[in-house]
Amino acid sequence: MGLEIVVKDIQEGARAEVSRIKAEGDAKASEIINEAKEIQKKMLGDSLAKAEEDLRNLHQQVISSANLEVKRITLNKRKELLDKVYNQTVEKIKSMPASKKEELLKHILNKYEASGARVYSSKDSEEIVKKLTSLTYAGNIDCIGGVILENEDGSIRLDFTYDSILKDVYERSLKQISDILYG
Repeated sequence: MGLEIVVKDIQEGARAEVSRIKAEGDAKASEIINEAKEIQKKMLGDSLAKAEEDLRNLHQQVISSANLEVKRITLNKRKELLDKVYNQTVEKIKSMPASKKEELLKHILNKYEASGARVYSSKDSEEIVKKLTSLTYAGNIDCIGGVILENEDGSIRLDFTYDSILKDVYERSLKQISDILYG
């Protein structure tokens, strides 16, 4: 009977050891599971916060892109309108009555004639210009109207062609529109 008691004591000791190891294992497993859940919560929270931030950034980027596109479309429409007005103005100048053309040329020549020695004009305005000024007529230029005055040695040219006046007004208008749209 003594051997049976020893075996029984060993078995009970082994069972107690197994129970203790199992309890420690269960506690450790529970601890690991709880840590994993906390890590998962933190990762999920971090992911959610990052996703929300990414969404805000994307939203802002879309709004900025849309605003820029609206400004670009507006600028293009205004440029189209300016181009249309420019072309209509060129046509109006070309179809101006001879008396109005003469009046404008007379005004330019009276105001600036002293600044030049020679004058250039379009072929259409040649006779009017010769009649209105005592400057030497130097030849024809390709323009829709107006004159170019030149000093004796040709080093200074004053461009009073309608083409250059229109171009100057057109470019200033484009700059103003650009300044308004883009600050």
